[in-house]
Amino acid sequence: MLVYARAMDTDALRAFVDRHPRLFVLTGAGCSTDSGIPDYRDADGGWKRTQPVTYQAFVGDAAVRRRYWARSLVGWSLLGRARPNATHLALARLEQAGRIGQLVTQNVDGLHQAAGSRRVIDLHGRIDQVLCTACGRRTSRGDLQAELLRRNPDWAPRAAGVAPDGDADLEAADFPDFDVAPCADCGGMLKPDVVFFGENVPPSRVTAAMDALAAASAMLVVGSSLMVYSGYRFALTAVRLGKPIAAVNLGRTRADPLLQLKVRRPCGEVLAALTSPR
Repeated sequence: MLVYARAMDTDALRAFVDRHPRLFVLTGAGCSTDSGIPDYRDADGGWKRTQPVTYQAFVGDAAVRRRYWARSLVGWSLLGRARPNATHLALARLEQAGRIGQLVTQNVDGLHQAAGSRRVIDLHGRIDQVLCTACGRRTSRGDLQAELLRRNPDWAPRAAGVAPDGDADLEAADFPDFDVAPCADCGGMLKPDVVFFGENVPPSRVTAAMDALAAASAMLVVGSSLMVYSGYRFALTAVRLGKPIAAVNLGRTRADPLLQLKVRRPCGEVLAALTSPR
């Protein structure tokens, strides 16, 4: 039976963690909102904004790529300054205490590693890396930013609303003249080293995560609605393996019927209390 913890009561979650000493933790966008990175979904799991660009649109349409990289040029300055918040730091402390066997994140911001977590699988990749789709070369997003600014100096001072994952709200902007940088080695098409909507998660990441889940005592979901199947499948697998699931999330999750415990409070508030001295 699903138990909802009271507003400020972390005792139920603490008891869950104490009963299950080796956690498989799955995190989502709710972990990073306190770092100034917006999330995609509302409390009911619906889209707050237009859905992100798909892989098929990005690789198939030069106009889509110009729009993507123009918005990214403006948005990167905000994302690049983001720092870990209380949620990331608390999860790093739990790992250091030996309570987390594996952390799998659907986020692409690298903030778990910046906070000190080491057992991290970046399920959807990392936005701070850029991949050439032709030769496979990986480079730093920071280096690409410098090149984009060199090619498009008039875009540097533009102001825009911050959007998820380094995007920026520039709906009224004119993109046709934006100069997209190619791969410096082969001239191929560059894309952020992340899994776009419509693109498959690399099987090696899924296999590593599933192996860690099989070895875990329980699953803890932090800041994810699990509306995307790439994360939801781990909840389905946990149930099949007989692993109990707890979640800390403000809104509805796709896995609510599968949960043993749910805490409807901000992630940072709950995790900081969980890891504070008793």
